[in-house]
Amino acid sequence: MVILPSVLMLALSATLCLQCSMADIDFTSQTTIVTGASSGIGAAFARALAKRGSDVILVARRLDRLQELASEVERDHGVRATPIALDLSVRGAGQALADEVATRGLTVTGLVNNAGFGTDGPFHEEDPDRLQDEIAVDVANLVDISRAFIEPLRQSGRGVLVNVASMAAYLPGPDMAVYSAAKAFVLSFTEALWYESRSNGLRVLSLAPGLTRTEFFDDLAGGAYNGSYQTPGQVVETGLRSLDRGNRRPSVVSGRGNAIASELGRLFTRRRAVLLSGSFGARSRNAGIAAAHH
Repeated sequence: MVILPSVLMLALSATLCLQCSMADIDFTSQTTIVTGASSGIGAAFARALAKRGSDVILVARRLDRLQELASEVERDHGVRATPIALDLSVRGAGQALADEVATRGLTVTGLVNNAGFGTDGPFHEEDPDRLQDEIAVDVANLVDISRAFIEPLRQSGRGVLVNVASMAAYLPGPDMAVYSAAKAFVLSFTEALWYESRSNGLRVLSLAPGLTRTEFFDDLAGGAYNGSYQTPGQVVETGLRSLDRGNRRPSVVSGRGNAIASELGRLFTRRRAVLLSGSFGARSRNAGIAAAHH
């Protein structure tokens, strides 16, 4: 009982901090890196940020696509778009990107870590080399790039750091074991950075899409899942809307149904949650496969 006043004071302090006002983001003064920008959610982020006036640095492996997107956003929105081809499965991508940005004389104030891919199937059947690439892109280089740019982001005190997680972050994922664990890491890591950055103006957010119409499913052996899909634009809108409200929350799930589903794990034991996740995932995959053959 003696610790109750201290607990209440901590809770009150946290609540007051969440209510602190922050100036609206002036994207016209920003230069934002977007990884995985050659398609899907990354390309949608680049277009949305450029529309709001941010210069963008577009990062992915496919230079031709980046150049096309850069030309589009420069033409449509009058911003500067810089394409940088980089393989994010290679160790040390953060420093390599920082060096390239410095060489081009660019000052970064925002970062969207969107690059990522998934693998599926029973863990004991998966390709070890492919799993290493997945961990490198989804986890290791997300951390590496965040570390490479976190100091200038904090110094600017006016930008954003968005790490794209997934609905898969909220429950273990049988037959997507590594991907789900990687996205759980992204969620936890980003929420910790949110706490560390509350006092300096940097807005930090973990953005979790559900099923989204992107090229993500092209890499999966089981193909697309059955379910309700959002567009990349809808996912990006969710993220930007949350950022516009200030640094009030460390994470957001895109889509009302997805947001409700993300809380289900809290209602069950760990055992029950895994059983439900595995059963639901298997049904969704099987229904998606059946639909693809009609």
